[in-house]
This record gives sequence, C-alpha cells and structure tokens, in this order.
Amino acid sequence: MIRPSALPRAHDRPAPPALLAEAGAAILAASLAIRLAEFRSIAKRLDQPRTGQPAADRETAYWIRRAVLAYGRRLPWRAKCFEQGLAAAWMLRRRGMAYALHYGAAPRNGELAAHVWVTSGPTAVVGCENREAFSLLATFAG
Repeated sequence: MIRPSALPRAHDRPAPPALLAEAGAAILAASLAIRLAEFRSIAKRLDQPRTGQPAADRETAYWIRRAVLAYGRRLPWRAKCFEQGLAAAWMLRRRGMAYALHYGAAPRNGELAAHVWVTSGPTAVVGCENREAFSLLATFAG
C-alpha cells in the first residue's frame, strides 16, 4: 500500500527557491515534450529501470510534490497531471532516486479520462490522491 508522504505541520513553509526553479524548468520541459514529442518517445526515456536506486524518503517526496504543485499553480497554462508527473519523475531521477510513473484511465461522462501519478518505492510523490479511480494501463520505472 502506498502511504501518503504528508509530513507534520512544521513543514508547512514555502518550498526553497532553488527547488521551485528546478520544478519550473522541469514542468516547462515536460510541457514542451508532451506537445512536441510522440508518447512512445517520452515513454522510452521514462522506462529505464536502474537497479540499486534508493526510493525517495518522505521528506524528499514531500518537497518535490510541494514544489511541482506550487509552480504548476503559477503558470499561465494549466499544468495537468502528466506534466506534473513527468516533472516529478525527472526531479527524482536527477537525485538518483527510483520512481514509477503510473498511467491509468477511467470512463467519465461517456468519455475516457486519463491520469498520471508518481511513486517512489512505497511513497506517494504526486497525483496519488485519486489513483484508485483509474485502471492502471502502464507503469514506467526509472
């Protein structure tokens, strides 16, 4: 079971500026990749499992999530779960930590809705709040 990576209220302070800048660059890169590249090319780069990578600790997962969500709210466009998930996965990879980007789908109002969420070992990173509503289609590990 994925445990939420929420930490005590003492951590409710702004994300460090450098982490926000990294999240902003990662979301921008993810947005461009989604618009310009084919999905299979993005998936190929994401799905590069590495042995011996440690999972993110709760503190790291918390700050990455906080920075990605905070920066995502400040963009002139809406950074959806896919952009946020790619950004979080890239930020974890940059730190040498294992991640799994999960891609799911569910029927909604007669259409198919997709969702992306990221975990690192047993720790939820981003997008995990409503993952139970989606059937898992693919997992990309790094």
